[in-house]
Formats: sequence, C-alpha cells, structure tokens
Amino acid sequence: MSTLEVCEKYYGTKNIYELFGVEKSASDQEIKKAYYRLSLKTHPDRVPENDKTEATEKFKVLSKLYSILTNKDSRAIYDERGIVDDDDNTSTNWLARWQQFFKPLTTEDIDNYQKSYVGSETERNDIKRAYLRGKGCKNSMMCAVPFMQCEDEPRIEAIVQEMIDNKEVPEYKIFTNEPEAKRKQRHKKYAREAKMASQIKKKLEDTSSLEQQIAVKRKSAFSSLIDSLEAKYGNNEDESDELYESEEEEEAALPKTRKMQQTKRSTRQSTKSAAIKSVSAKKGRSSKKV
Repeated sequence: MSTLEVCEKYYGTKNIYELFGVEKSASDQEIKKAYYRLSLKTHPDRVPENDKTEATEKFKVLSKLYSILTNKDSRAIYDERGIVDDDDNTSTNWLARWQQFFKPLTTEDIDNYQKSYVGSETERNDIKRAYLRGKGCKNSMMCAVPFMQCEDEPRIEAIVQEMIDNKEVPEYKIFTNEPEAKRKQRHKKYAREAKMASQIKKKLEDTSSLEQQIAVKRKSAFSSLIDSLEAKYGNNEDESDELYESEEEEEAALPKTRKMQQTKRSTRQSTKSAAIKSVSAKKGRSSKKV
C-alpha cells in the first residue's frame, strides 16, 4: 500500500494539503504549525492502549507526509505530478524526526494548547472540515477534531448548525437527527476509554510515587549509616588526641629501650669473656705443677 493510499485509509483523503488544512502555497512555518496540531491528535502517547497500534500508523504516515512538504524537491514533485517517493525511508524514524522539531510533550503543554485551541478559529475550521469529510458522522468528527469529547457535543452541534444556517455547509441528517442508539453507543465507548485512561494515569502516578519513596528511604538509610560511622570514629576528638600522644610517647621511648637492650648484651659478653680467661689461667697453672 502506497503512502497516499495509507493516508486515504486513515484520514479519508489523498490530498496532503487538505489533510494539513493549508493552501498549496503555504509556507514551511504554516505547514509546521499544521503538522504539530495534527500530531497532537494522533501521537501514540495520547491514546488508550487499545488504540496505540492504529495511532502509531497514523502518526507514521503523517510524519512521512510532513517530510515531503518540507523537502523542496519532494514537494515540487508532489505539486506537479501528485505522487510521493515511497522508497524514502524517512518514515522509519518518524518519532525521532518529530522530536527534532518539537520539544517532548508534557501534560502542561497539552493543557495550555487546549485552552488556546477550544473556541478558536482553528477549531472552527477543523470542525467544518471534519463535518464535510465525515458527511455529518459524529463518530468520525470525534476522531478528527482535537480534544472533542462527548460533553462537547452540544457546543459542536451549535457551531455546525450556525454553518448550516449560513449556507457554509450542507445539512446531513445523520448529524442533525442522529439515532439515539448510535449516540448511546458512542458515549459508552468513550466512557470506557476515559475510565481506562484514568486507571493507566493512576498506575503511572503510583509507580512514580513508589520510586520517590524508595529514593527517600535509600537516602535516609545512607544518612543513618554516615551518622553511625561519624559517631563511632569521628566525633571523639579527645580520644584521638590521647591516641596520638600515646603513639608519640612510644616513639620517644623506643631509642631508650634499644640502648638498654644493647647495654645488657654488652654486659653479658664482658662477663662471658672474663669467665673464659679465668678458666684458661687455671689450666695453665695446673700444667706447670706437673
């Protein structure tokens, strides 16, 4: 399956500019901004575990298309012939490429973007595009419009109804007269996903809290060990001074001890020599008498 076919499968169009919501003459900065906005909807880290596989594929093709529009030669070929180079291996490093352009997402970043996005002209354009592409299907719109949730439906319906009244979009009965069973089924699905997301978040928070507790315990144990060693070996300065003085006294007494030992050895040697001379003298006198 070609890149554009994959694009059509997941996004309902082969037109890259339509997907990004920009004009064919859009600047690189406008394309980058559109890519960032779309990536928030499809980033694998922002979807429930059950949807990660599809989100990953959508994110990969989105990154591949972004690389095409930001490459002068690839974009020129697409503009002229409507084709893309499927031999390009850019998509294999889609996550690394995304991180080159944008800092890692945090919860605070997403919350701040949501505040500026909801109610903006950008959101209105996304709602209009999703409504037309899905022919009024609210399930399709929920997947296409960033941050759209079940509780947002009355607000979204009012926006679309205004567009219908102004003849901006045609009226689709599936939107204005949606079957109750379909609505309930959608709400149940998103309630399950919200519960799952909440459980995953709590699990991650508990894991983080446990790691912090372990770190604190290890730090406390290490501090206790240091305190114990200091109490045993480092806090009694008087004992250290006494030990030092005792060592000095021993070193000072060492020469005197050696001198006494040498004197004793000399005395023993002198006594031994005298005894030998006495014995020799006695033997000499005995020989003369004979």
